Amino acid sequence: MRSGSGGNGSNDRKFPGTGFALWIALAVGMALALLFTQQAGTDGQAIDLNYTRLLTMVEDGNVAAVTFRGDAVDGTLRAAIDTPAGGTTTRFTTRLPPAAGEDLMDMLRAHGVDIDAKPAAEGVAPWLLSLLPWLLIIGVWFFLWRRMTGGLPGGGLGGMLQGKVRKIEKEDAPNVRFADVAGQDNAKAEVAELLEFLRNPERYRKMGAEVPRGILLEGPPGTGKTMLARALAGEAGVAFYPISASEFIEVFVGVGASRVRQLFEDAKQNAPSIIFIDELDSVGRMRGTGYGGGNDEREQTLNQILAELDGFDGHEATVVLAATNRPDVLDPALLRPGRFDRHITLELPDLAARVAILKVHCRRVPLAADVDLDTIAAGTPGFSGADLKNLVNEAAMAAARDGVEQVTPLHFDTMRDRIIMGPLRTLAIHADERYRLAVHESGHTAVAYYLPYSDPIHKVTIIPRGRALGGTHQLPVIERHTLPEEYLRDRLAVILGGRASERIFLDSLSSGADEDIRMATQLARAMVGRWGMSEEIGPVDVRDSDEHPFLGREIAQPRRFSEETARQADKAVHKLLVEAEARASEAIEAHRTQVAKLIGALEAQETLDLAAVAAALGPKAVTAPRRPAGEAASGAAGESGIVRDT
Repeated sequence: MRSGSGGNGSNDRKFPGTGFALWIALAVGMALALLFTQQAGTDGQAIDLNYTRLLTMVEDGNVAAVTFRGDAVDGTLRAAIDTPAGGTTTRFTTRLPPAAGEDLMDMLRAHGVDIDAKPAAEGVAPWLLSLLPWLLIIGVWFFLWRRMTGGLPGGGLGGMLQGKVRKIEKEDAPNVRFADVAGQDNAKAEVAELLEFLRNPERYRKMGAEVPRGILLEGPPGTGKTMLARALAGEAGVAFYPISASEFIEVFVGVGASRVRQLFEDAKQNAPSIIFIDELDSVGRMRGTGYGGGNDEREQTLNQILAELDGFDGHEATVVLAATNRPDVLDPALLRPGRFDRHITLELPDLAARVAILKVHCRRVPLAADVDLDTIAAGTPGFSGADLKNLVNEAAMAAARDGVEQVTPLHFDTMRDRIIMGPLRTLAIHADERYRLAVHESGHTAVAYYLPYSDPIHKVTIIPRGRALGGTHQLPVIERHTLPEEYLRDRLAVILGGRASERIFLDSLSSGADEDIRMATQLARAMVGRWGMSEEIGPVDVRDSDEHPFLGREIAQPRRFSEETARQADKAVHKLLVEAEARASEAIEAHRTQVAKLIGALEAQETLDLAAVAAALGPKAVTAPRRPAGEAASGAAGESGIVRDT
C-alpha cells in the first residue's frame, strides 16, 4: 500500500474550482433576488394609470396618497379599482408629463391627498443592474482561473508545480528482501553496507564517517536494478520514495526543479529514508547538448538535483539511489564523488547466477521430477534476470494451456525457443525451398560439429519462427569473458557454412544468407578494427563505431583514421570472410556423404537435437587444433550461438 504526502484527496482535487463556482452562483442569485424583491416591494399589485385618469381620480376624491420619484409617481387609492388581470388593487403608478407642475400640486392639496417625495435613484436595484455585468465577467474569469490552478497548492497548475511525492512508509515497506535478488552477490554486498548506517547511524557519526550520498546502479536492462533498490528499502524498513526521472519533466519550465525540491525536502524531514530515481538518464544527460542554449527544462531539473545532492548535511540519514542503463550519457558533475559516490554495475548473470535466479522464480511453480534447472540455465546464456523470470512464466502458462499439473522440460525448451527466435509461423513452403532450407541449416550444423573450437550443437530446425525460416542453436560449454582468435575464426566459418553448403549441394546461392553475411561482416570488422586480429592492420583502432557497454548496439562516432587505413581495413575484413567461407566449404566437402545424410534427416524430421545430428554426421575426427599467434581478445561473453536464416 502506498500513501502520498503531497496533495489532498478531497473532491476539490478531482473537480478544481467547483466550490468557488458555487459561491459565485449563490452571490449572483442573491443579488437577483434582492433586485426582484425591491421591485416587488415597490410595485406590488400596482396598476399603471395614465395622467388624465389620475387627474380624474383626484377630482373624484379617490386618491389617498402619492409619492414623487422624479417624473415617476406611485400612490394609494381610497377605494379599490379593477386591474387588467381580473383582480382589484389600491396601488397605482404613473408618469408625469413635462407640463405638470404647480397645478397638480394645488389639486392634490385641495383634495386632501398626502404628498411625499423621494430621490429617483433610491434603492439598490439600479446600482445592482449596472454592476451585475461586471460581477458576471469577474466571476467567470475567476472560475476559469480556479479551474486552471485547481486551488493552490493542491491541484491543477499548483499540483503540477508541486507534484505528488510517492512515499512508502516503514510499515508498508516493499515485501522484497535481498534473498529475492539472486545472482547479483557483488552488487548486494555493496548495497548491504548501507543497512547498518540506516539502522544505526550514530555508530558512524562517532567515527566521523558519512554515508555515501548517492549510489548509482548501472547495468543492462532486466538485471535487477529496481529490485535491488526495493530490497534495500525492504531490509532497512525506512521511508522509501520511488520515482521515475521522467516524472520531473513537464511542459512548463521550473516544474521539474520544483518537484525535485519537494521530494528531497520531504525525504529529509522523514529521515532515515531512501530516495530511488529510476531511469536517471532521462534528466541526467550531459548539459550543453540541447537546443535552447543549455537552458531547457531538463537541464534546470538536473541542476536542481545536483544542488540537492550537495545540500545534504553529513548527519542526514538519507540515501539516494539511482538506476540507469546509459551511464555513458550522464553529466560528469553527476558522477563525481560527493554526489553519486559509488557506481555499482549489475552484469548479466553467469551460469551459477542463472541457476540461483531460476530457483527463486520457480518457488511457486510445480516442476516435474525430470526438470533440471542446471540444464535450463546452461541453455540460456545471455539471459537477464527478467528474461529468466519471463521464461519460467511462459513455461508455466504453456503447462496450464496443456492442462497438465506440472511444468516439464519440454515446456521450458519450447518457450526458450519462442523467446529467442519468436513464435511459430504457419507458412506454405514449397518442396524445393524446404530442401534448400535443409541444405542451408545442415551446412551451419556440419561446420559447427566438425570445427574444433566451435560451440557444441544444441539443435537445428527448419520450422519457421518469428522472422526466421530456420535456425541452428549452439550452446557454449564454458562462460567466456574473452574471445580467443581461434574461436572467432571458427565462429565466422559456422556463420558462412549455410552459404557454402548451398554452393556445394545446389550450385547456387539464395537470399537466405542475408543475416549470415551481416553477422559475419560485423564480427570480422570487430576482429580487424577493435581487437587487432589482422596482420595488415595490426594493433590499431580503426573502428568507426563504439559498442554500447550495456545495450549491445553500435554507436556511430567520427572516423579517426585516414582513407588509406580504411581501405586496408576493408581488405583485411574481406580476407577474413573469404578464408572463413573456404574453411566452411572444406569441412563440408570432407564430409559430403555425412552432410547429405543430415540434410535428408532434417528435411524429414524438421528438428534435430545433438544426438540425431551426431547419428547422421558420425564421430568427430580428432585433430590438433591450430593455435594462431594472436592472443585472446576482450568481447561480450556468454552469448549462445544462434544462426537465424531468413
